[in-house]
Amino acid sequence: MFFFAEQSKLHRILEPQDALKAAYQAAFGAEHLGPDPDYARKLLHEELNACTASASKPLTEPLSDEICRIDLSAWKGSSLPEEWLLSLFLRSCTPRNDGVQRFEAALKEWDSLASAGVLPFSDADWQQAKADYLSYGVHPVHHSKAYRNAEAPAYRIINARLARQLPILCSLSGKTHAVIAIDGRCASGKTTLAADLADTIGAGIVHMDDFFLPAELRTSERLQAPGGNVHYERFRTDVLPYLSSADAFSYPRFDCSIMAISGQRKVASSPFRIVEGAYSCHPELANYMTLRVFSDITSDEQQRRIISRDGINAWEQFRTRWIPMEERYLDAFSIREKADIVL
Repeated sequence: MFFFAEQSKLHRILEPQDALKAAYQAAFGAEHLGPDPDYARKLLHEELNACTASASKPLTEPLSDEICRIDLSAWKGSSLPEEWLLSLFLRSCTPRNDGVQRFEAALKEWDSLASAGVLPFSDADWQQAKADYLSYGVHPVHHSKAYRNAEAPAYRIINARLARQLPILCSLSGKTHAVIAIDGRCASGKTTLAADLADTIGAGIVHMDDFFLPAELRTSERLQAPGGNVHYERFRTDVLPYLSSADAFSYPRFDCSIMAISGQRKVASSPFRIVEGAYSCHPELANYMTLRVFSDITSDEQQRRIISRDGINAWEQFRTRWIPMEERYLDAFSIREKADIVL
């Protein structure tokens, strides 16, 4: 999916050259930059210093369902650390195998918009610019002079998946220590979000899957209680005392494949901690978190992801057992409603 119609409404100075640039970025992302980290850091520092902070500009502009732009003025206006944006950008500079096909699809999207007459330029001007561009092969292109003069564009291209963490980053602005709890529905991307966020802010991660309830505690009474299938007693003793410190620590890891403790999970030294997984906001764990995040998903997409990830047989187990238990917990304690951020 492309968001070029939105781009044309947001930037009425848009010219065919700018449309080609948007198509290229939506298809290839930042892969062509492939920057040296030191040079990328220097360039970003210079551009941030040169731009004017803005609290009114949107932080992101989506180009497609996979690629977006982060506005440097808005980033500066949000008082977010420079290193966080550098990390997001560098992790987005990866090659794509389907870039050419996506570029062709992007051009067709612009074709459709141009023929419908909804763009700031004519269909004839677009077709001519496209033909001239393609005569030199697919290549990166600059913004038009008119666009640069009118808007002085300054942004970084990042993967849309990484942009999912931006509301959390904004909430962490100015904080020197924080514990982020990421709860939510299964297959909604909690673990991926936690890993991406940890890479950005340098956080240590605690996984709630490591606190699966052992067999000796799995009584019918315990399992009937909302959220009763998490070993919150061990979380309270093995994790809670250490979350307020920036020092590294370890805790015993429960392995569901053998239904027993197996090894230790090390939590990296950091002023930021992430506790990710279902039941991370269970009332039995108390209010240990600085920020509550709820990761949501539609039922149809949840089914699609679980089948894709684990197979149809696993889906039946999730549908009949794990999802009902999870939903009972979410409803009983209003987990989504109490979240600071819903994604």
